[in-house]
Amino acid sequence: MQFSGSQTIAAPIKKVWAYLSDVSKVATCAPGFQSLEELGPEHWKALVSVGIGPVKAKFTLDVTRPEMVEPEKMVVKARGKAPGSTVDLSGTMHLSAVNDTETRMDWNADVMVGGTLASIGARLMNSTAEKLTGQFFSCLKTNLQAPDASN
Repeated sequence: MQFSGSQTIAAPIKKVWAYLSDVSKVATCAPGFQSLEELGPEHWKALVSVGIGPVKAKFTLDVTRPEMVEPEKMVVKARGKAPGSTVDLSGTMHLSAVNDTETRMDWNADVMVGGTLASIGARLMNSTAEKLTGQFFSCLKTNLQAPDASN
């Protein structure tokens, strides 16, 4: 499955990049996020719980960031397993400054789900992905657009 979109965030590009570069901050916006363990530079193990319709799965993900071009491009890859299911994800985001106070994020993701989650939840996969993506960006915008105490 392929997903893509564009978001405008009311924050300067440097602030958006700094936030997105901090994996622990970004992870807290991921729906179903439970834990994160650093394995090495740009390499983490994450535990995420996902539900698609009646099927719930807890994935252990191997997450890497193989490409970063500050402040405009970031690539994230994740591969993981849950009992009876697998997921393989690759996501790319491009940032561009709209002006001094707004940043545009264009993103795309390729997601491959296999096993029980794919067979039982196939009909609900797109709507669930849209809902989870919406929750993620809502959290991201709330955190980035909040007044910065250091200013």
